[in-house]
Parts: sequence; structure tokens; C-alpha cells
Amino acid sequence: MTTPVPTRFSDEELSLIDDLVDQGVGDSRSAVIRQGVHQLADRVRRARVGAEIAASYRDHPQTPEDDDLAMANAIAMTEAEPW
Repeated sequence: MTTPVPTRFSDEELSLIDDLVDQGVGDSRSAVIRQGVHQLADRVRRARVGAEIAASYRDHPQTPEDDDLAMANAIAMTEAEPW
């Protein structure tokens, strides 16, 4: 089920939406707008996760021991390949 949400768009915004419909991004204006909402929500979520990861690295910087472990793992994975 969907719920109508009255929204006003400028002529320029409607033109952009119609162009996206014409390009096949969505079957209708509503489909394009729904897709835009989903993409915006995904972008906001990804930005939040990225900020949390960056904050984690600032709070707990990588150590030389971490570097050594990462290199050892990389070497082990490379040696395990059947080159």
C-alpha cells in the first residue's frame, strides 16, 4: 500500500523528473521520486557509516603491530593462490 504525499515542485524540478522518466529511470514521476528517496537514504546511511569508521580510526589509530599482521595475512593469501 502507498500513501499519497502532496508535494509541490517547481517547473524546473518537474522538468528534471520528466527527463528522468523519458530516460527510463522510472516508469512515472512517482517511481522516479521514490527511487530518489531510496538513493538519498542510502547515501545518508553510507555517509554515516563512513564517518563512524573514520572516527573509529581516529580514536584507535592503526599500530605497527597491525601493519605487521596485515602484511603477514597478505603474504599468506598470496602464497595460497595457485599461480
